Amino acid sequence: MSALNFKQRLKNIKAVVFDIDGVLTDGKITIHSNNTISRSFFARDGQAIMDATAAGISVAIISAARDESLRTRYLSLGMKEVYLGCTDKEVTLKEFAAVYGFHYDEIMYMGDDLPDYNAMKLAGIAVCPYNAAIEIREICTYVSPFNGGEGCVRDVLRQVIDVRR
Repeated sequence: MSALNFKQRLKNIKAVVFDIDGVLTDGKITIHSNNTISRSFFARDGQAIMDATAAGISVAIISAARDESLRTRYLSLGMKEVYLGCTDKEVTLKEFAAVYGFHYDEIMYMGDDLPDYNAMKLAGIAVCPYNAAIEIREICTYVSPFNGGEGCVRDVLRQVIDVRR
């Protein structure tokens, strides 16, 4: 698909859904001696999320992660929904679309690994970080030049925002 077709399709996007680990983070999870875990996030992705929500784009997370601090963080940035503990992301994406009245072709989904595969196939536009699993890269309309946790979220959100101007 040409870049022009991708840009034209972005005009229809009303919602963008992200995975957390490997997309909003670099995929590394640190387990500390007290059994707590930590992840690192790219601050400019957070700013892009706030910019997108201010522009009227619904932003959501669908993740297998269960850490409730993630919900607090992303809802504070203006996200519409933060679905945690998802074992079937396709079912969750269907729920999100139904609750908010989105057609699948109005949703962009960014994932990086096999648990995202079916949801990405359902979404109108599937995108991924540069370092996504090969099976994911193969189904994507767009592969960001940025790795997970290193600006891929900002990259796609800026593009969606820019086509609205």
